[in-house]
This record gives sequence, C-alpha cells and structure tokens, in this order.
Amino acid sequence: MTHEIVVIPGDGIGQEVTPAAVDVLRALDLEFEFVEADAGDAVAEETGEPLPQETYDLAATADATLFGAVGETAADVILPLREAVGSFVNIRPAKAYPGVDALRPETDLVFLRENTEGVYAGHEDRLTQDVSTLTRVVTESASRDLAEFACDYVSDDYDGFTIAHKANVMRETDGLFRDTVAEVAEENGVETDEVLMDAFATHVCLDPAQFEVVVCPNLAGDVLSDLAAGLVGGLGLLPSANVGPERALFEPVHGSAPDIAGEGVANPAATIISAAMLLEYLGYDDEAAAVESAVEATLEEGPRTPDLGGDASTEDVTQAIIDRL
Repeated sequence: MTHEIVVIPGDGIGQEVTPAAVDVLRALDLEFEFVEADAGDAVAEETGEPLPQETYDLAATADATLFGAVGETAADVILPLREAVGSFVNIRPAKAYPGVDALRPETDLVFLRENTEGVYAGHEDRLTQDVSTLTRVVTESASRDLAEFACDYVSDDYDGFTIAHKANVMRETDGLFRDTVAEVAEENGVETDEVLMDAFATHVCLDPAQFEVVVCPNLAGDVLSDLAAGLVGGLGLLPSANVGPERALFEPVHGSAPDIAGEGVANPAATIISAAMLLEYLGYDDEAAAVESAVEATLEEGPRTPDLGGDASTEDVTQAIIDRL
C-alpha cells in the first residue's frame, strides 16, 4: 500500500530540515509518495495567502503531513493545518539524549496537549482603545477526546499520567478540563495525579524524573513543553505530532530561525525524529525505532551542528544518520 505524505517545508530553516527528514524517509525504501506543498511568509508575500487552499486540501486528504516551520504567519498556517487533519491532541516528547549537554539529563517525559481550543480558539476582540478581550473555550467533548487518547497512550508503557491545570483560579474552564480527564481515566482504570501548572514549572526543573506523561490544556502544553526543551538542550531536539481520527501532521517544535536560515547549519534532529513519529503512526514501528536509534547515535557520537557545539552542516548530520541506518 502506498502512503501519500504531504511535505510543507515553509520558511527559514524549514526549507533545510524538512528535505533532510524526507531524505531519511527515502533511505528506508518504503512505499511513500511525497507531494510538496507551499505555505508561510514567502507564499503570503507572493500570493497574499499564507496557506493556499490547495495545501490545506492536500493535508486534509493525505495519509500524513510533514511540516517544517513558518515565520510571522505561523498562526495563519499551523492552526488551520491542524484543523485540516482534525487534530485533537499534540504529542510533544521532551527527552535528553546521550552526548547532548542537557541541563537535566534525566528528563524523559511526554506532553499530551489539547489541540483545538483554550485561548488558541481565536476568539479575540478589541472593544475600545483601552480594552481588548480573549475568550477561553473549554468543552467536555474535547477534553474527553484528549483523555481517551491519553488512556490508550499510557496503556502499554506507563502506569498512568499527570493532569496539569490551573483549576484553582480558572474554576469553570480548567475545572471542567480536570474533572473530565480524571473521570475518563477512572472509567478506563488508569491512574492519575494532578498538579497546578505553575507548580509544575518549578517541579519539572528541580526533578523532571518524577513526571512521565503530562496531560494539559492547549496553552499550558505549549508553554510547559518549551520549558522542558530548556532541560534537554533546546528546541532543536523536540519533535511533535498533531493527531486526528484519520490522519496526522508532524512538525519540529522549533521555529523558522531566520538568523541562521540559508547557512546550512540548522539541526535536523527534531524534524527527523518527527519523521520517526510519522513512521510509527503509519505502523512502521521497526523503521521508526531504527531512525530514532540512528539520530541518538549521531547526537552522541557526532557529527553535530553548531547549536550542539559542533561544526557540521545540516547535510553532514543527515548523511551520518542515513549511514547509520
């Protein structure tokens, strides 16, 4: 069976790290058909649309999408793309790798972030010169979808998960989120504990090993996973998956990094690990494990890009990973 993979490099280093990940996937010689599509700042300047309808439609029908990064138009691109694949959960692992100078080398946790609502639902208004508002949306149905996914996610490898929230202040919205997730977990016989999200920010820095899987609302998942990136060596090492009922979109957590774009020194690790998550999503578990193992070995033994203290190019690192495959 041939799988159609839409590839959206985007802007900046997305144009460098996304082809690198595709090269790794091609090296596996699987039945993949790659279809490249445009989105981002450059497309907006040329056409007036940061996300062309054709690109949206491709993502909405393909088996999976591999996305790079965009700049100023990020919200106009990634949010609709997540909508196109029906994504209700964002999976963000934060793991310290051997050979990488990590602040907390014991860190190995996964964030399961609600991906459709909260303050990212887009309900903002400017009422007067002095007053602007933002409406936070939390629904029982979206919270339940996330919780059901979390229960399945931890069923084989984890004892349970932690619910991070701020229900002591946002009593109605985060209260609904916390109560719904806890209820679904109880229905499925999954153990949970809970922590206030601001307290989590302290605890994860002092002792990240106490956390394994963290289930959280949209904004909290975005912020806290970026904080965890600082514990493992930076955003250049964090992959992610946006999963829906029938398709998914995979992307590195880092942005377009215009300061190094075009220099050929961007770290492709996060995008290649995102590609490994794509493989696992499509059922290629052995191949996914092989790619992640090759990335880990390259991070440990080199070559390394400048962000990790080396002097290798994106191409050098990519080829080293392919050679190890």
